[in-house]
Amino acid sequence: MNEQPQMMPPEPYRQRSREEAFGPPQGAQWWRLSPRYRWHRRLSALAVVVLGGPLGALVVSRSAGAAGVLLWTAAVLIGFVLAWVAAEQEFQAWGFLERADDLVVTSGVFGRRVVIVPYGRMQFVDVTSGPLEQVLGLATVRLHTAAATTDARIPGLPTAVADQLRDRLARRGDEGSGL
Repeated sequence: MNEQPQMMPPEPYRQRSREEAFGPPQGAQWWRLSPRYRWHRRLSALAVVVLGGPLGALVVSRSAGAAGVLLWTAAVLIGFVLAWVAAEQEFQAWGFLERADDLVVTSGVFGRRVVIVPYGRMQFVDVTSGPLEQVLGLATVRLHTAAATTDARIPGLPTAVADQLRDRLARRGDEGSGL
């Protein structure tokens, strides 16, 4: 007599709000980036405007004349204002959470993203700091896994915090046999 295994009905699908889907687990809070990260993004946008604006205006003036230069200048200024506003939104969107078995990173202004990296999957963790980040005292922590699509990065951390996070992640990776 063959008895069929009893199948359990699936849990009913529950519609979740955007905040629930991309928010931290219940009872937890995202760790946020340094407020200086906003200035990093804004100063980066300013550097693009200062360096690329005149060069683009020179190229446009040769082909479209004074009217083209005016349109180019307006487009550059509008782009800079949008980048200034987006810097605040981007700052608000970043967050991370260290859990017992994994690291959760959320980001994205227009397209939200939540990445969960199990400590056991980490291959190495590195900390980088570009010239502007060094001036602002910031660093970026990058987690590398065997699959490039699950790599995660956390920009805009104060250098001391990034250093401590790297050490904690490396220790947890060793415990989970990742590193």
